[in-house]
Amino acid sequence: MKLLKWSIASILIYSYHVTNAAGKLHFACAQNYYPAELLQKFEQETGIKITLNPYDSDGTLATKLNIGRQMYDVIVVNEAYVPTLIKNGSIRKLDKEKLSNLKNIQSEYLSPSFDPKREYTMPYTAILTSFAYDSARVPGGKLEDSWGAFFHPDKVFWGKIANLDERDDLFIAASWYLGLDECSENPKDAEKVLQLLQQQKPYVITYSNDRTTARMANREVFMQQVWNGVAVRVRSKLATTIFAYPKEGVILSRDNFAMPDKAKNVDEAHQFINWMLQPENIAHVSNKYKYTNAIIGSDKFIDSDLVNDPAFNTPKEFRNRIKPFKICSPKVLALRNKVWVKLKKSGGS
Repeated sequence: MKLLKWSIASILIYSYHVTNAAGKLHFACAQNYYPAELLQKFEQETGIKITLNPYDSDGTLATKLNIGRQMYDVIVVNEAYVPTLIKNGSIRKLDKEKLSNLKNIQSEYLSPSFDPKREYTMPYTAILTSFAYDSARVPGGKLEDSWGAFFHPDKVFWGKIANLDERDDLFIAASWYLGLDECSENPKDAEKVLQLLQQQKPYVITYSNDRTTARMANREVFMQQVWNGVAVRVRSKLATTIFAYPKEGVILSRDNFAMPDKAKNVDEAHQFINWMLQPENIAHVSNKYKYTNAIIGSDKFIDSDLVNDPAFNTPKEFRNRIKPFKICSPKVLALRNKVWVKLKKSGGS
């Protein structure tokens, strides 16, 4: 009888693995933005084989999706691109019946402006964009909490500033500092932003998203526009690093899971997204890349040193400075692009 039970159990186990081994998933995510060990964990728990397809920018991904040249089942995409992807039919509605872990999403993340009913996206990480600096290189050891310290830097920062290669983030920060609406359609406002960025340019050594951690940790630059997760990683190597919360505002943007309209492995895609809404799984991402997430209960799995880091866990006195990313009109985006092109072509560094 025991032999019979063991035989039946063996058959069931074998059947389970054979059935799940057939499952596969093509997942697209920015480079170095999803833990390999988490992929392995998902494969071990589900039997679904994942192929990770890294991309260099959300713009590249969006272009592929909009022209139909992709074979992805799940993507990670920033909120700035979601409305256009929805409008173009490039991503499909999710089946919430297959997402039992929806209950884990914090209430403030349930109705974002870019997807009010959470029909197309599920949260991945939340990112703050500001600037960080090496306090050991600053006269007095502390800069004013203002974008003015970044756009009108002290002479000690000449040739020692790095900007991200992110048109929108830089334009928005400059607009806030100048007291302008980042979604202004007035060409004169865009010209003011350009003048400010051109004045800063001689101090800027590069506009790049690469080596953001190493560049500052190695003191190749003393100040840089940066994502808060990078600031945390830099501080682990350079303790004098300070992540600023400018009084004019800190940009909050959210990355999300979505499913392309041409996804073939739909059930597996839902299973993966639902799996990532589990507290312990998304906490692994936060611990590795130092960005917060939207999942209730994940705090129990976050490393204590991360919880105590002000770049990760915004101090209460600065939380009112965080401003969500705003979706602006095509006219505004065209103005931003003109500013960006002129900035890159203008003199300076």
